Amino acid sequence: METRRYPIGIQTFSEIITGNYVYVDKTKYIYDIAKLKYVFLSRPRRFGKSLLTTTLESYFLGQKELFKGLAIDSLETEWQVYPVLHFDMSWAKLGTIEDISSMLNFQLAKYEEKYGIQKTSDNFGIRLTTLITGCATKFGKNTVVLIDEYDAQLLNVIDEPDKLKNIRNFMRSFFAPLKACDAYLRFVFITGITKFSQVSIFSELNNLKNISMMSKYSAICGISQSEIENQLMDDVKALAEEEDVTADEALEMLKRQYDGYHFSSKSEDIYNPFSLINALSDLEVNSYWFSSGTPTFLVKLMKKFGIDIRILDNAEALSSEFDAPTEGMTSILPILYQSGYITIKGYNRATELYQLGMPNKEVAFGLMNALIPYYVSPDTQTTSSTMAKMYDDLRHDNMDSALNRLKAFMAAVPYELENKTEKHFQTIIYVIFKMMTKYVDVEISTATGRIDMVLKTNTCIYVMEFKLDKSADAAVAQIDTKDYLIPYTLDNRKVKKVGINFSSKTRTLDGWVIENC
Repeated sequence: METRRYPIGIQTFSEIITGNYVYVDKTKYIYDIAKLKYVFLSRPRRFGKSLLTTTLESYFLGQKELFKGLAIDSLETEWQVYPVLHFDMSWAKLGTIEDISSMLNFQLAKYEEKYGIQKTSDNFGIRLTTLITGCATKFGKNTVVLIDEYDAQLLNVIDEPDKLKNIRNFMRSFFAPLKACDAYLRFVFITGITKFSQVSIFSELNNLKNISMMSKYSAICGISQSEIENQLMDDVKALAEEEDVTADEALEMLKRQYDGYHFSSKSEDIYNPFSLINALSDLEVNSYWFSSGTPTFLVKLMKKFGIDIRILDNAEALSSEFDAPTEGMTSILPILYQSGYITIKGYNRATELYQLGMPNKEVAFGLMNALIPYYVSPDTQTTSSTMAKMYDDLRHDNMDSALNRLKAFMAAVPYELENKTEKHFQTIIYVIFKMMTKYVDVEISTATGRIDMVLKTNTCIYVMEFKLDKSADAAVAQIDTKDYLIPYTLDNRKVKKVGINFSSKTRTLDGWVIENC
């Protein structure tokens, strides 16, 4: 099978099309949102926001030839040409006013030269105003403004209040013309990861249409299940051939690893596009998205808010929380959602409560790996090694050996990191087993109660219950009385009950019972 070209690291629509790279057609969304005027879209990093922005740029520049054969080709009939100002706010890496100023100066100067608009001031807001009004007057067509990754500089200093305030005010002065120049603007599109309050960032731009959680735009970024099946199945078959599995099995591998994102109450299943495209290019299922950037600021915020990481797969949030400004947040759940580390798993319309959880194996393993030094042990190498050896035990259905390894590991956890509570022991267990999602399936859910852990291998399902300073027998008894086994009775794999007791005195496993069902 001939290998196709994949746009690894390429975020410019025109380059992807002219270079004959794989492109998942999103142009029907371009046609729809172009009918609006002020649009805001939040999506996690590396989810295609920049590609979407450059697609809009090519559309408003009237580059009809690039869209031949795509969905919009049969929808658009006019193909008008507009002056376009496209700003990428991620360029500056130092997080200082000076560095951001250099970035803005470079991009403004580029458009002043391109459109022949004379610079009349050193003030960035005035220069943007002059460009917007000048282009509209000169070309007889209102100006299009595209702002990609608007919050990149704010996220650099999100845990430093003084710096955040200074940069926020500086950026606000640059964005201010977007309201004042309304009569000269055809379209404004703003992307970012988070939502900082419109009052502090976009001044009086209160007519900004936030499409981030609208169901009809849920697949505007990322790759949906239907798009894989309709546009990428040849690529999936190539992966299947490499892995010596069927196409359906390869699709299931990709689904467990990269799927699971939902961006509205009625969202399609969305795959992480960065990881999916890399996997199809390399013909290997690996952790691409998480290894491309560590969530340092998120880990700091999780510690600051004192979040119980065990709730990450069973969290709830009101719909109003997703619209709260980031700089005044009282819960970290919305920013974890916006950043892509948890996603929508369900929605109760009556209560307006969203059920949240980690989307897939890649995120579960990567996030737990990043949290090890903060919640388990600073010795990340030993933790990872223990996890890998435990997996090898489980691969051979030897839970007893796996728990012996865990007992030795927990006994060696530094004393100052733990507080002898059931929560502490469960947190360590949670991190260790959740890291194992790299290899096996882990879930925590039931209709009749809260199962502490369910671990699934290719041949066995372990239903696990934990106790502190009680007994392993009591843990097994709870599995029976709560009917935790019922959801797994129709599975062809062996089902085993595992009761574990922890000792606050020895700070590790005190005993366990493993029973066949």
